[in-house]
Amino acid sequence: MARLAVFSPVDSTARVDAVVRRLADAIAVGLLADGEQLPSEAELAGRLGVSTVTLREALMALRQRGMVETRRGRGGGSFVRLPAELDPLARLRGFAADELRDFGDHYAAIAGTAARLAAERSLPSDVAPLWRTLDEMDIVAAAPDAAGSPGEACARLRRLDGRFHIEVAAASQSARLTQEEIRLQADIGPLLWLPHEGLSGHDETAAQHRAIAGAVERGDGEQARAVAERHVLDATRHLIELRLRLRE
Repeated sequence: MARLAVFSPVDSTARVDAVVRRLADAIAVGLLADGEQLPSEAELAGRLGVSTVTLREALMALRQRGMVETRRGRGGGSFVRLPAELDPLARLRGFAADELRDFGDHYAAIAGTAARLAAERSLPSDVAPLWRTLDEMDIVAAAPDAAGSPGEACARLRRLDGRFHIEVAAASQSARLTQEEIRLQADIGPLLWLPHEGLSGHDETAAQHRAIAGAVERGDGEQARAVAERHVLDATRHLIELRLRLRE
């Protein structure tokens, strides 16, 4: 469902920018994997509802960012390239505390609505991926050395955290909410994880994740909304505290 949202038609205004943003966000959060081949130009343009000229301009912009590689000849096509992550602490320094609070308020509204609708609309097949992702997170947190290094374990947990929230949005059956969740994960997801670098705080966030998944599974929309909002607002509060400490 999340991948369907990635490839649904873009808005009619500023279509090149919209296509670039849609695909770049999906690459940033891992919905499109490193090395994955994108659909053919004709198919991708059709699914996004744009002309092939518009799509080619967008792919050119993504190539310039190092997020897409185009290969010619037999077996060629456009392939995803995962760019090196920007230093999230450096990014955090670019935000004022009130900007982060505003981000958090917006994100809490999106996450809360998505969780409520997921509880009201989801099928068992929509809920199963939530539990699988949470189980994966517990495995990584319990044995971080298996990921290669503490840094790699943290990066893996961060990606799984983002995947969980995108899966909740996808379970809401709303393409627009899913697209907005993907955008927010690309924008602020790596920052929200900063206070938990070194795997600290996993137990707290895991409990909130499981409370969200449980409420969705039970069909308790108001509980799902309340826990999802609190989860985002708590993460935002920790992030603001970290941002203020960076002044020292």
